[in-house]
Amino acid sequence: MGETAAARVGSVSRKTNETSVSVFVNLDGTGAAKISTGVGFFDHMLDQLSRHSLIDMEIDVKGDLHIDDHHTVEDTGIAIGQAISKALGDRRGITRYASLDLAMDETMTKAAIDVSGRPFLVWNVAFSAPKIGTFDTELVREFFQALAQNAGITLHILNHYGANNHHIAETCFKSVARVLRVATEIDPRQANRVPSTKGTLA
Repeated sequence: MGETAAARVGSVSRKTNETSVSVFVNLDGTGAAKISTGVGFFDHMLDQLSRHSLIDMEIDVKGDLHIDDHHTVEDTGIAIGQAISKALGDRRGITRYASLDLAMDETMTKAAIDVSGRPFLVWNVAFSAPKIGTFDTELVREFFQALAQNAGITLHILNHYGANNHHIAETCFKSVARVLRVATEIDPRQANRVPSTKGTLA
């Protein structure tokens, strides 16, 4: 990106009776993360999302954890998605598409993305246990559903195989991070053009 290019940053503050969420993202960052959700495993996954996408993220969440982690996880996904959408603006110049098979020990997971303005999630991931520590494994899907819906992205996640549920969840976050990194980067061959024959990705 040229020195005069506008900063691709987005911030969202979202408060309900269930959660208070503050998110800032910088799409052209280095993967620096400052994350506090009150859910240790989720913080670890969000750190992976930031680190491997090279999207700087500042995330602060206060949620009704005395009930469970659901509202905290879902509302964080909503806010991150909205912040990414704001940072993308009209999506001019982005690469738009990316796909990756990511390996971690015995596990392999595929993520494919279209930063299309059209939200859709295809989820083909199964966990063999209901929890990773105290974290409900079903919330991994809830997070990506909220992220895709609010970022305006089509996202497909497929776990090819794996035995360790921590690894399965982590490869989901890491693979999505890597395709986000590629798809949201500016393509120098079309830096001033919206990558769609429609002329818009809104």
